Amino acid sequence: MLASHFASSLLYNKYRRALPLLRIPFSVYLMPVFWFGLSALREPFSPWRAVGVFVVLHLLAYPASNGYNSYYDRDEGSIGGLRQPPPVSRELLHLVWLFDGLAVLGGALLSLPFAGLVAVYLLVSKAYSYEGIRLKKYPLVSTLVVVVFQGAYTFLMTQVGVGASPAAILASDNLLLAMVSTLFLCGSYPLTQVYQHQEDARRGDRTLSLRLGIRGTFVFAGVALGVGAALLVAVYAQRNEWPHALLFLTATLPVVGLFGRWAWLVWHDASAANFDHTMRMNQVSSLCLSAAFVVMLLWRWW
Repeated sequence: MLASHFASSLLYNKYRRALPLLRIPFSVYLMPVFWFGLSALREPFSPWRAVGVFVVLHLLAYPASNGYNSYYDRDEGSIGGLRQPPPVSRELLHLVWLFDGLAVLGGALLSLPFAGLVAVYLLVSKAYSYEGIRLKKYPLVSTLVVVVFQGAYTFLMTQVGVGASPAAILASDNLLLAMVSTLFLCGSYPLTQVYQHQEDARRGDRTLSLRLGIRGTFVFAGVALGVGAALLVAVYAQRNEWPHALLFLTATLPVVGLFGRWAWLVWHDASAANFDHTMRMNQVSSLCLSAAFVVMLLWRWW
């Protein structure tokens, strides 16, 4: 009896130690795409379905993707959301499979098309990390996969999940907004790699940021984010949603200021491209953009 209790306690502790590598809090940084997708809809949707989509994506699918990536990366230094990641174990993979299954099952409870989209997302995320395929080691392919699937794909997947009509989803202005989300990811994704050059080089992953260099990463990010912002304002103007454009520009002022200051610091000292600055940039940009899109959503329906 005592031996059985000890074994159960040991197993529990193994899973508990593996759980942080799912980086559930880090998934919050991807919230802007979710809120953006909802705020872009011009037809009503169920708030409860929106809650369901949020749970499936941010509490199940994204953590599963994070955990799988951690399992094959086996990082020794800081990673997104974890300054000191714990050692990787087989239990982490078990948790990934559990979260994968729950994400697809949860998606199916909302709709089968949504579940299918979630399953595709999870499979692509596996191809990104799995050592036998490892899309991550190809700078252009990996960037394209991330910015499309965490950008436009997730934007549209969110709308499918809440039951938006095909006409609303495939409307030209909505597809342009989906493209905006990809441009924003195109700017922010390399910034998340900028402090991991040594780790990525050690594994043989030629990431986009590694190829661009530290300064090049900031230039690339600035251009992509600027183009995305310009397109967003243009689409809002086309939709006669000038208050939304003004709200977006106002909400992103702290982001622009922080990015500019960080770039200035990096230009004078490359060591400023570190974990702390990256996480702060993620936090501020995620909160500001999410707040803007939530206000737009409330403005439209309340």
